[in-house]
Parts: sequence; structure tokens; C-alpha cells
Amino acid sequence: MSTTQKFTEKEINPLGSLDEWEDAVLERYPDPEAIATSKSTEAYRNYEAPERDTVREFYRLNHTYQTYDFVQEKRADYLRFNKKEMPIWEAFDFLNQLVDDSDPDTDLDQFQHLLQTAEAIRRDGHPDWMVLVGLMHDMGKTLCLFGEPQWAVVGDTFPVGCAYSDKIVYPEFFKNNPDFNNPEYQTPTGIYKKGCGLRNVHMSWGHDEYVYQMMKDSLPESGLYMLRYHSFYSWHREGDYEQLLDDHDREMLKWVKLFNPYDLYSKNPVPPDWKELRPYYEDLVAKYLPKTLKF
Repeated sequence: MSTTQKFTEKEINPLGSLDEWEDAVLERYPDPEAIATSKSTEAYRNYEAPERDTVREFYRLNHTYQTYDFVQEKRADYLRFNKKEMPIWEAFDFLNQLVDDSDPDTDLDQFQHLLQTAEAIRRDGHPDWMVLVGLMHDMGKTLCLFGEPQWAVVGDTFPVGCAYSDKIVYPEFFKNNPDFNNPEYQTPTGIYKKGCGLRNVHMSWGHDEYVYQMMKDSLPESGLYMLRYHSFYSWHREGDYEQLLDDHDREMLKWVKLFNPYDLYSKNPVPPDWKELRPYYEDLVAKYLPKTLKF
């Protein structure tokens, strides 16, 4: 039985849009002005009520149903990559079915947001593989187009199979999670060994892990960390889960922290000139990616 058959429509789509999660992220983690070129960071996600009931409901569902077993189920299903196969530019058209009319910061489609992120990275002179990370980082949101509920696609990610950090947003909702009552999962390291490294830790399911798995043979390690952990805020913003880290994670942390502001603050109401940019991005994609992507 698919996940979507188990929940009501309100439980599948508690947010008005996927971007409401990003709204909440920006409210929690304001960042310097350097990347937000069109307006101040304080002007982004300008809502009168920062603690919106829809976001709380989203995290109630996320924290209730993102169990260790749920993660294993989704990995077994989606990491076969047998749902769809498309050329990269067709994949962007597929992603654009998630156009969000309610986003207060842009009325551009998903591809334009990715292109703006990539261009902000390129403008600052970072390596071309990091530009590609900017272009691809939200491709995993196509999970929604395969019927996955929002709380299994976006949201702050966290390890499953060990105790929950109190630095995770709305940690009080974890008491509803079946894993909360499993003593094996409720020690600081849980089923893992101290210092095992994040690569040996199962994270809550969502677009980060999905796009990492999709791209893991195409990018350098620093870029893969950006993809895989950009929503793991309790680690890269709050400094928690030290007991699970190894030296490689600590070295890679700087890359994750470098990437995130470009994702959060690069939106601009003026669309990039795709006609002008297209030759560069066609060459970039051809350099790193196969002709088709498997979903």
C-alpha cells in the first residue's frame, strides 16, 4: 500500500505550499545580506504571524510518522530509481509542475529558483560543480509528483534510530512517534556507534537524501554533502549530534554552511535570461551528468 493511501488529504498536504517550510526556515535562521540582492533578508518571507498553524501541523505529522521503519520503506521503494527516466531538461519541466502561486518572494517556477541559486553561486566565483549543486538541489522535490506527502519531501531532516535532539524544530511532537517508546532508539547514539560518521546514519526521508542518491556518482564529495545535509539544521546551524560525527563530517561541514545561504536568499523577482545562460548550463550539465536522469 502506498503512503498516500494511508492519510487524509489534509495530512498529505498540511502546508499551503512546499515553500511554507522554507518560510519557517528563514524566520528561524536569518542570514547576512550579501546574497539577498533584491531586498533585505528581513523582508523575505514577510508574514504577519511567524508561528503559522500550518507549519506546526506539518511538523506534527513529520515528527509523528518519520520512523526508522518508514525511512527504510521509502529507501527500498525510491532508491531503485525505477519510476521514470528523463533527459535533464525534461526533468526540469517535470519539476515545474510544482509551481507555487502562494510564495511571497517569487512567482517564478521551480527551475527559475534553481537557476537563480546557481547564478548566485557562479557570480561569487565558486567551482562549477557547486554551480551544478545549486541547479540540482531541489530536484528531489519531484517526490511530491509521485504522490508522497509534503512531510516526507521537505522539512528539517534528522537522524532516525537514535534520540531526538531538542534543537530540532518542534521537538515536543516526537512524543507521538512510535520510535520514542523504543529504548534502543532513545540513547544519544541509538543503533549507531559513537563517531560512526553521518554516512552510516539514516536520516529522515525527504528530497535531500533522494537527490543525493540520484547524484552520488556525478559530483565531488563536498557537493554531495551540500545536497544530502542542507536541511539538517540541528547539525549545521545548531551544532548538535556531535556523538555521531567523524572527522570527515567535521571537514565537510564548511561546505554545507557555505551552500545554504545561496539556497535561502537568492530569490529575485527578475527572472534570469535563459537565452543568454543556456549555452553555459548545457555545457555544465553535459560535463557532469548522464544524458538522462532516473527517478
